[in-house]
Amino acid sequence: MAHGYDLLGANSPEESFVLVARKDMASVINLRGRSAYLPPQDSIYTYVTRGMLNAHGVSFAELRQIEYRRYPQAGLIAVGLGFSDVTAARLTEWEAWANENPDKAASLKVMATSSPVPGGYSVVVRQTLPAETRAALARWFQEQSESVGLKRVAFQPEAALYKMVGELGHFTPTSLPGAEVVDAQQVRELLAKGAVIVDTRSEKEFTTKRIPQAILASYVEKSLKDVAFDPNVDNFKALHRLDKALPTIFACNGPECWKSYKASKAAIALGFKKVYWFRGGLPAWEAAGYAIAPAPGKMAEANEVPPQQSETHAIQ
Repeated sequence: MAHGYDLLGANSPEESFVLVARKDMASVINLRGRSAYLPPQDSIYTYVTRGMLNAHGVSFAELRQIEYRRYPQAGLIAVGLGFSDVTAARLTEWEAWANENPDKAASLKVMATSSPVPGGYSVVVRQTLPAETRAALARWFQEQSESVGLKRVAFQPEAALYKMVGELGHFTPTSLPGAEVVDAQQVRELLAKGAVIVDTRSEKEFTTKRIPQAILASYVEKSLKDVAFDPNVDNFKALHRLDKALPTIFACNGPECWKSYKASKAAIALGFKKVYWFRGGLPAWEAAGYAIAPAPGKMAEANEVPPQQSETHAIQ
């Protein structure tokens, strides 16, 4: 829909997916090094699974093995019999299977539940189609598709649900162990109390606009945009010039930008006393209506952090 298509609708109501694992798995993090049973890689099951794992800081790359098979419900059987450690299912599928197999279900548990996604299949049409053709297609899918064995397209999911699905797996996680995720208002409050905010974007971006009080500690990002990124290929030299004893906020260009996530994780590994991750970054700061600082007269080099006292001032 972001590339010239309009939504006609979906043939099922919204639905959520669940990660189902053996009961002895304490948390999603414990799935690292374990095996998964999933439908084909291009299925919505697997796509949503990637998003759920990613949200908890686990990458597909950290699983020991992923077995891709055709039938989704077979995953529940595989995990129930101990052939695999985790699988994904529609919430309704899991509930029905658990009711039919209470003994097997007793050895399993739901590890995570996804946000609702559009159900069944969705139909979109090119915006360039003539109006009469679009109308005819819409009528057929809404009134006659059952004649060929397809459910009628009778639901109109919100566009935001499709946007959410499109972001799964390549947006940053929603949490980071060892760091506190904060929003724009919390950042403002922390800055008023003396916290440091570090901008990990490029110097060019920093020069154009920035959050007041932000100091530049950019780096060249070479690692994959993944929770299992290799920090050894990124240059975090700028972090060594920061005061680890001060509460430090890391920010960049929003949820799809991995730089502040990686810098926060690197800071935790370096022993920073208190790390805050401003996942929303500059876009969230602007959306909250807070002031943007003009380009400073003299910029710091990418790996040269200005003295802390020269950067500290009240937010206007």
